[in-house]
Amino acid sequence: MWPLSPLQEGLLFHADFDDRGPDVYAVQFLLDVTGPLDPDRLRASWKTLLDRHAALRASFHRRKSGEAVQLITRNVPLPWREVDLTDLTEPKDTTGQNATSQGMTEQDMTDRAEKLAAQERAQRLDLTVPPLLRLLLLRLGTERHRLVVTSHHLLMDGWSMPVLLNELSQVYEAGGGPPVLRRAASYGEYLAWLGRQDKEAARTAWRAELAGADEPTLVAPADPSGALVLPEETPLRLSEDDTRALTETGRAHGLTVNTLVQGAWALVL
Repeated sequence: MWPLSPLQEGLLFHADFDDRGPDVYAVQFLLDVTGPLDPDRLRASWKTLLDRHAALRASFHRRKSGEAVQLITRNVPLPWREVDLTDLTEPKDTTGQNATSQGMTEQDMTDRAEKLAAQERAQRLDLTVPPLLRLLLLRLGTERHRLVVTSHHLLMDGWSMPVLLNELSQVYEAGGGPPVLRRAASYGEYLAWLGRQDKEAARTAWRAELAGADEPTLVAPADPSGALVLPEETPLRLSEDDTRALTETGRAHGLTVNTLVQGAWALVL
């Protein structure tokens, strides 16, 4: 049993606050794979990672006192599902598009894949039942697959996924089973370190940082009781000059481009 980090406390609060609508902290990654793929080996590789990282096997509960804790379960089955969509692309119709006798085209298959991913995203994860993770492998062609990874932000973030995928690649190349990786750092060790920090000093520092802030964000909805919606991406393509300027500005101040963009958002909010 582990305590929660402050970030996890906040995420759990929002998840508990509205447990009926969509969970805005459900995260999803789509991985397109081109080339030969062994689904059984991929599944075994994910199970190896699930067994390797205790944090992936966490479930979240509240004691009678209201204190939130995360329980780590030893043996957790991997939520894995496979859907073959290739039968939607044969034979070809007279327009030159791939279609079945029912008129299913390549675009129909793409739409179906997107719909399945959206359904995975919309289906809430039960935070009390580990793992807060679901894997859906879609077969799109002879050597075309899409892996839909749906998890909760309580388990992992944008920094965690690249690390996990790098390990997945190594385990898959080694045949899907342990041990091929060095010992993983424990999230429990980080939580223990966090518990040793001076909380009062941190509060004092943040009070000073936020001194003078006397109002919330200016872009909050006029009606906060409105229904929640899932976040969506809105792409914005920067010119080469703007990209270069951002990169150089960040480098000059020892910041990443991501930090600069978050700073811009802070000014907007």
